[in-house]
Amino acid sequence: MSGIIFAPEKTKALDYVERDTANISPSYTRSYPFVMDRGLGSEVWDVDGKRYVDFTSGIAVTNTGHSHPDVVAAIKNQAEKFLHMSGTDFYYPAQIELAERLNALAPMPGPSKVFFTNSGAEAVEAAMKLARYHTGRPRYLAFIGAFHGRTFGALSLTASKSIQRKGFAPLVPGVSHAIYPNPYRNSWPGQEPGAAALDYIENKLFKTVLPSDEVAAIIVEPIQGEGGYIIPPDGFLAGLRDICDRYGILLVFDEVQTGMGRTGKMFACEHWGVQPDIICLAKGIASGMPLGAIVARSEIMTWTPGAHASTFGGNPVSCAAALATIDLLEGGFMDMATESGDYTLKRLQAMQQRFSHIGDVRGMGLMVAMELVKDRESKEPLPELRNHVIQQAFERGLLLLGCGQTGIRLIPPLNIPRPLLDEGLEILEYALAAALEQI
Repeated sequence: MSGIIFAPEKTKALDYVERDTANISPSYTRSYPFVMDRGLGSEVWDVDGKRYVDFTSGIAVTNTGHSHPDVVAAIKNQAEKFLHMSGTDFYYPAQIELAERLNALAPMPGPSKVFFTNSGAEAVEAAMKLARYHTGRPRYLAFIGAFHGRTFGALSLTASKSIQRKGFAPLVPGVSHAIYPNPYRNSWPGQEPGAAALDYIENKLFKTVLPSDEVAAIIVEPIQGEGGYIIPPDGFLAGLRDICDRYGILLVFDEVQTGMGRTGKMFACEHWGVQPDIICLAKGIASGMPLGAIVARSEIMTWTPGAHASTFGGNPVSCAAALATIDLLEGGFMDMATESGDYTLKRLQAMQQRFSHIGDVRGMGLMVAMELVKDRESKEPLPELRNHVIQQAFERGLLLLGCGQTGIRLIPPLNIPRPLLDEGLEILEYALAAALEQI
């Protein structure tokens, strides 16, 4: 038998991966060869029939689970009526009704108005344009670790990974970045990180490189997403609100990942009671249908007809899915997110006691992360361990995604049943143990 080479079993999934490699942009990032065939709730199956527990929700998109019957019914009902009629040139009920719902939910005082987009990046672009249009100011302030999208404007705000910017300069001018306060990795040892971050903006940036009277907007994720699921210290967002009020700057919350019930409230900023001038939405807004939006105070959204538009933004089928999604979120799914999130944090904290490589556990609702390190004392990042854990979990039937330099995010559907949540957490623990044997 010597000299005989046994080829790995040829599966449908591997065949699709090969065809993908030959035909689709290499810029996509895939951590493992999962090729989806179907999904239901918090479970998915690949093209070879293998079942997985989904702790990714399509990157925090399918907040109501895969193919929730209420969402599917709304999609079918609207699709049978009509698929498209551009909402920037014509009127249709689903778009108007969704705008009314979003305005009623908006975490800001007074009347507001909605502009619909196709994605989160487009929502950020719209917010940037509206802020510049309304204030007449040319500059923006964003944060290190932020992810706002990959179009030129959104990418100019993004400061998550250098690979996302490499090769695309020059970007949109006039964007400065401040340090986002991280309670676990404090950039100002011995100081309260939220207060230090605010002081850095006002007494360093504003006095050296960023004239405050030229800043149109401060754009921030209430909880940093791709940057590591970083929850800011209490008082930080309120401090940003105060700076904006004193200097005539608009406060824009990017709630593309944190919004639509993910943290146990409709919008993450509600945990701190801080009200933005503009809020950016997408991802979970329509349970998987492409849709984004900005909601802005009416006194700000004063641009004239033709100043900004979108052929497909606010597609009627996507709007119908969003209306059904909001019904589910308000009907109990946000409460489920809070309950399951608290349970998940406790399970991870217990796991942390058994594994010294779990440096930090954090989260709100079902936006949860654990950070892997060489040891808890040094907090030295260990990205190779994180990558091994994600691979080991996949091989055992759990889908995970990374975040930050060395974090793993847990973002299952908000309505995940407890037995499936337990199954996923057990696989995660086995995967961590197996990965530790590899490094």
